[in-house]
Amino acid sequence: MKKNPSINTECLESLELQTPSSFQDNPLQQLQLASQEVLEKAKKSGRSKCPRCSSSRMFYCYTCFVPVETVPTKEIPTVKLPLKIDIIKHPNETDGKSTAVHAKLLAPDDVTIYKYPCIPEYEEKRHEIALIFPGPNSVSVKDIASHLQKHTEKSVCGNDDDCSREPFVKQAKIEHKEEEKNVNKHISSHKSEGTRLKKIIFIDSTWNQTNKIITDERLQGLLQVELKTRKTCFWRHQKGKPDTYLSTIEAIYYFLVDYHQEILKENYKGQYDNLLFFFSFMYTLIKNAKCCAGKE
Repeated sequence: MKKNPSINTECLESLELQTPSSFQDNPLQQLQLASQEVLEKAKKSGRSKCPRCSSSRMFYCYTCFVPVETVPTKEIPTVKLPLKIDIIKHPNETDGKSTAVHAKLLAPDDVTIYKYPCIPEYEEKRHEIALIFPGPNSVSVKDIASHLQKHTEKSVCGNDDDCSREPFVKQAKIEHKEEEKNVNKHISSHKSEGTRLKKIIFIDSTWNQTNKIITDERLQGLLQVELKTRKTCFWRHQKGKPDTYLSTIEAIYYFLVDYHQEILKENYKGQYDNLLFFFSFMYTLIKNAKCCAGKE
C-alpha cells in the first residue's frame, strides 16, 4: 500500500513518528484534563510565532517556555505542585524533542530548568532533596522519608547546639524539667521539618547521555529514587531500554501521584493530571497519525 506523505504533516507537523508498544490502547484516556480545544484549534491553524523570540513553533516555544500566539496563556491549565522541581537538562538534548518544557509551561511557579553544567549546589540541603534516577542504591517512593531521616539527623546535630547539650534528665532541679520538655519539642519539630521532602531533581537527557550528569560531584550523596511500576507511552522511547524508563514529564507526573498517596497519605483525585496536558494530546495525535499511515 502506498503511503500518503501529506498525512503525517496533517496529523502533527515536525514530529518523528515512532511507535511505542503501548499504542495498542490509550492508558492516558482516564486523565482528568482541562479542555484541549485550544490545542485542537492551534493544530488546525498550524505553526505560529513565539511572542518572545518570534520563532515559528507548534503549540509552544521550547526555548522561551511560553505558548505560541495561537495558544492563549489563559487557556492553558496551571498546576500547583507540593514540591519544587529542578530539571537538569543535558546540553546535547534536542530542545524540540524534550518533554521537560511541559512541566515548566504547566507548573511555572514550581519548576526550574537548568542546562548542565550550570546547576545549583545541593550539599547543604541534601536532607530534603531526592534525585529521581534508577540505580543500585535507589529506593522506592514510599521509603523516601526513612532514608532522608539519616541526612536530617546529621543536619540538625551539625547546626543545632541543642544536640550537644547534656541531657536535662541528669539535672537535679525540678524547674529545669519544663525547659527540657521545650527543648526536646524544638528538636523534634526541627527533625520533622527536615524530614519533609522539599525538592526533587530530574535529569532530562537520553539515557545514553546521563552518565556525565549523574556522576557530577554536586549530585553525589543525594537520595536516589526509582519509579519501577510505570510503563512509558513516549513515542520516542529509546530502543534497548526497559519500558519502565519514562520520559521526563511522565516521570514527574507519576512521581507526584505516588508521593501524594505514599507520603502525603491522601487520596489521589487527579490533582496533577494536567501535567500531561500537552503530552496526552501529542500522544493521541501521533497514534492517529500512525493509524492514518497504516502502521498500527
